[in-house]
Parts: sequence; C-alpha cells; structure tokens
Amino acid sequence: MNTIDLTGVGSDTICAVSTPQGRGGIAVIRVSGPQALEIVQKRWQGKPLADMSTHTVHLGQLTDTTGDVLDQVVLTVYRAPNSFTGEDVVELACHGSTWIQQQAIQTLIDAGCRHAMAGEFTRRAFANGRMDLSQAEAVADVIEAQSRAAHHVAMSQMRGRYSEELKGLREKLLHFVSLIELELDFSEEDVTFADRGEVTALAHEIHDLISRLADSYRDGNAIRNGMPVAIVGQTNAGKSTLLNALLRDDRALVSNIHGTTRDTIEDTVVMNGMLFRFIDTAGIRQATDAVERMGIERTWQAIDKANVVLWIVDVTSADTSMAHDILSHCKGKALIVVLNKTDLDDDFAARSELNDLLPEGTPVVAISAKRDADIEFLRDLIVKNASLPEVDNDAVIVTNARHYQALTHARDAIARAITALNGGLSGDLLDQDIRECLHWLGEITGTVTTDNILAEIFTHFCIGK
Repeated sequence: MNTIDLTGVGSDTICAVSTPQGRGGIAVIRVSGPQALEIVQKRWQGKPLADMSTHTVHLGQLTDTTGDVLDQVVLTVYRAPNSFTGEDVVELACHGSTWIQQQAIQTLIDAGCRHAMAGEFTRRAFANGRMDLSQAEAVADVIEAQSRAAHHVAMSQMRGRYSEELKGLREKLLHFVSLIELELDFSEEDVTFADRGEVTALAHEIHDLISRLADSYRDGNAIRNGMPVAIVGQTNAGKSTLLNALLRDDRALVSNIHGTTRDTIEDTVVMNGMLFRFIDTAGIRQATDAVERMGIERTWQAIDKANVVLWIVDVTSADTSMAHDILSHCKGKALIVVLNKTDLDDDFAARSELNDLLPEGTPVVAISAKRDADIEFLRDLIVKNASLPEVDNDAVIVTNARHYQALTHARDAIARAITALNGGLSGDLLDQDIRECLHWLGEITGTVTTDNILAEIFTHFCIGK
C-alpha cells in the first residue's frame, strides 16, 4: 500500500482518471495543483485557459507530446480557491476508451503532472480547509453508499451537519476550560469565576450530547454496512432456502441432508431503502462431528452480533428441543419466529408448542420458503422489527468506527470531569480531563491529528477522488 507524503501539500500538480476504471461512454480526468492551467495548456487546442473564467466549460482538443490530437474533449475550469481541492482544477471529459484514458494521463504526466495517489484530491481539500476530516471521510461513504439510508447519512455528514454538532460541542468545552483556567490563573487570590453548579450542569449537557452521538453508532453501523439478520434454527428447517428466497438468488446450497451448512453464508439486499445483511448459519443440534460443532459455535456468534434473528421452525417436525438454547441467545434481539414448510403441513402443529415458550409479543409468521409463499410479508416484518431511525439528509448519525472510538474516549474524559466536580477536586485536574475531551473530538474533525491517521484514512479512497 502506498503511503501519502503529508509534507508540501499542494506543492505539485496531480492528475488521475476520476471515473470508474474500464471502457465507457465518457471518462473524466481531473488535474489539480498550482500549475494545473499551465500544464493542461501545453496539451490543449482551443480557447487559452488563461482567458477562461472559473466554472466555465469549453470544447477543444487534447494532444499528445508530438502534437497529434488524442481526442475531442470538454474542459471545465475551477479556479482556486473555489474548487473541490481549493486549488486550480481542470477536468477533461474525453471518450471512454481505455487507450484514450491511458494516453491522456501519460501526456499530462509528460507535461509536468504527477499521477495522484489514492484519496489525494480529497486530502488536498482537507488540507486547504475546504472540508474537515469527518466531511472528507464522508466523501468515500457517499461513493460507497449501497442504500438510500446510507446515502442520506453520508450526504448529511459531507454537507457538514455532523461537523456542526461537533463544533457546538467544542465551543461548550472551550467555554468550560476557559472558566477553569481563569480560576487557575488567579488561584492565589482565591477568586472563583465559575459557579460549580453551572459548570456541573454544563458538563452533564456535554456528556449527554457526546453519549447521543456515540450511541447512534449502533444504528449507523447497521445503515452503513447492513443490518445484520441471523437466520437460525435446527438442521433441515429451510434456512438456506429462505436465504435464497429473501435474496431472490441461489446463494446457498440447498439439500435434504441434515447439517449441509457448516459455516455462515452472508449476502446483502436493500429493502425499503435500507441495507440488510442476511447470515445463513449452521443448523443447531447435538452434534458429535467436530467440524459441525465449530459451525454451530459460529451460529451462536452470529446471533450475538445480529440485530434481528429469524428463528426458522420446520412445521412438519415441530421439534422444539433446542428452543431454550436459541431463546437464551436471542435476549435483547428483535426475534421473529418463522414457521416454514407450510406447503407440506398447514396444521402448524409447531405453533401451539411454541406459544408457551416464546416471550410475549414475539411475532410469528407462517411461510413456505420453497414455494416463495408470504416471503414479501416476512420482508415487511423484518423491516418493521429492525427499528432503525428515520433517515433524511439532515440526519446526524455516527457510522464510522474511528469516530465512535474517539467519542467513547471523549465521553470517558467528560465523565471523569463530572466525577472531579462532584468530589470537589482541584481545577487543574478538571482542566486535564476537559482538554483530553477536546483532543478526542479534534481527532474526528482533524483539528488534532497525526500523519499516520491521515495516511490510513486517505489510502482507502479510490484514485481520482
């Protein structure tokens, strides 16, 4: 993996193809840096770039080093600082031939450009103050969004709603620390600038705000990576058939032989604008085979990690011998009991046996996964029981594990400050905890960061962004 040199940001001019790799109708080549206009001018036939106003579009031709025309292109100019990167930017839309793309990049490099590294355009936008670090990370999330909800959250973060929340928190913390440090400056005069009751109330307000953001990560992670739904039950209950029906694809191997599935099988599907990650698991039974026991252990682990559990019960056998073990692992989960194989037995003998075992209010649905009967009803039930928040373009939900970790550290620091206030401890200890809280919030937005963090973030971007 390439690492990004964080020194001399913007000292050279970079170029890359910003559209997906491969052949297409058009391809867009982005050039950014202090010499962007001068370098492109060397390979441009058309109106002089020096005469072009910012945010204007022009038709012309791109040439190679010998002066031969490579392609007719549409050129767009964005002058600093009003561009994505904050630098002079030129974008060239050419035909999508892979050969043209390669030759266009080569002729720009020969003219003085350097090929951009992964995430380098967005890193320059961050370095030039066009966005903070959380907004920069949201750029990648917008590109990777697999559902309407994930797109809404990423767009909200990229447009700065999350940053506004953090900015408000930072201002409250700075006010807090200024009051404490004034007291420290005048400690010998025994002057009190901060009413302890007011300061304590402010500390609790900050703690609650940070907790709200940190607690949103559970939903945010599900929105970004898919709501985990574990499909569990005894062997040959129809779990793999149900997975295939929910995905509308033959993803899992189906057989009448008990214990066919030995490991978890995962795939995702979008339902009602939300991404769901279905996990087919090994059938639960008293296994003597070592490999099958390992598979069953992974089934328990899948339940522990899931937000929603589909417990598949074969109505033709009505075997509830493993019910206690399954229900004990499902505590705190959204549980849906699925009575399967109704095409073979419509008496639902299993229902009466389960009634006494299930927690009150547990939804029970009867289906035939093989016949695709009532699968749409089950899909709607899964969405309803997922209990995810309504998400729009103004939603402030944490989806990034790095942000969640920083928020938990910040919450711990403000909690220590509250303990210090309640215990009447000195201002210097309070000051240390508040500054640590500020530090962790700063790591999210990039006001406090390290080269290693930046390199780790931006090298996961696609080249050209």
